[in-house]
Amino acid sequence: MGFKALVLLADGAEEMEAVIAIDVMRRAEISVTVAGLTSAGTVTCSRQVKIVPDADLATAIQNGPYDAIVMPGGLQGANALAKAQSVKEILLEQDKANRVIGAICAAPIALKAHGIGFGKNITSYPSLKERMEGYAYGEACVVKDGNLITSRGPGTAFEFALSLVDAVCGKEIRDRVATPMLLE
Repeated sequence: MGFKALVLLADGAEEMEAVIAIDVMRRAEISVTVAGLTSAGTVTCSRQVKIVPDADLATAIQNGPYDAIVMPGGLQGANALAKAQSVKEILLEQDKANRVIGAICAAPIALKAHGIGFGKNITSYPSLKERMEGYAYGEACVVKDGNLITSRGPGTAFEFALSLVDAVCGKEIRDRVATPMLLE
């Protein structure tokens, strides 16, 4: 049985952060399910790139548990994730089981909204720093604390994705994926 990841996608998501995470995890042979927050219909991202999810979230949840749940940023998408009761439920279950939760850019606001990881070390898009009270805020490109992996934004998406691979599959697989992509 291989590893599985769930990427949560809502209108307004940051497309680079979503696609880079999906692509890099698939290169690591993680079975990635892209779940549309409200439907399996086309999601329009922050720069008008359109992505068709594999399933809607309600259907995708039935195929869990997942080794990692990943939330791309994009303020509109992150706000939608922060408001969704279904996201709260799966994040709380994921956290309770100590499985990986990844949030990049604006997505850490969904962690806060759902009470995930208070007191842990995190990072986010710089302009959201003031909204992240209750956490130990850092400014590294990627911050890992236990099962929680957070990152800053589009320019840190590859490092974030490789950190997810490392957490799920280990350093050897991470390195095997990074080298042909010409990443350290």
